[in-house]
Amino acid sequence: MSLIFDLQSAGVSFGPVHALADVNLGIGAGESVALVGANGSGKSTLLRLLHGLQRPTAGQCACNGAARQAMLFQRPFMLRTSARNNVALALWLRGTPWQAAKQQALVALERVELADKAGRPARTLSGGQQQRLAMARAWALQPDVLMLDEPTASLDPHAKREVEQLMAEFASGAQRQDGRPVTVIFASHNLGQVKRLATRVIYLEQGRVQADLPVQEFFDIERLRAVSPTAHLFVKGEQV
Repeated sequence: MSLIFDLQSAGVSFGPVHALADVNLGIGAGESVALVGANGSGKSTLLRLLHGLQRPTAGQCACNGAARQAMLFQRPFMLRTSARNNVALALWLRGTPWQAAKQQALVALERVELADKAGRPARTLSGGQQQRLAMARAWALQPDVLMLDEPTASLDPHAKREVEQLMAEFASGAQRQDGRPVTVIFASHNLGQVKRLATRVIYLEQGRVQADLPVQEFFDIERLRAVSPTAHLFVKGEQV
């Protein structure tokens, strides 16, 4: 498996606060990796580091320069324009001529079942629709890596299922024109979601990786207790 990300003793500090410390891990093409841990454990910082929004203050974070990336946040940023233009502008900024960008945007909206909302102001859409719009924006860019920071935390059950289905389609390659699986890295507090979507789970505590296991082993209570007692308590709901 070719590595897309390779972190060697990577750390991120904000003054005296160590948001990440001594992180060593590699993430390969086609993996679906869940980042779990309590609030403030470093999940969002790790995503931002991988995406290049945050530079390491210690160690190294190497990324395959050929990997195209897209990142979705818990509350996606929507421009004050139509749903179609929110997607088209992302393509235009990548160099696609404007008329072609608008046509491709409509195709992307169809993939997430929002074509009928193309002319609506994006900021008037529901939370679930805005996340699907953000997914359409990502699909249009055809990324090799999709990162998501708590993408369903504020959504109702129906909207969560819709976004999870799109995440699964990205991971399988169904959302790419060439059919290649997308590397998906997502932070989540929803352990059921992690079970459904991840192939690998990384547990962080106070900015350090305490467990890094295939999903089946992470949810094997005895195996997890041997690797990390605190991760074991977290999964049991005894540590938040």
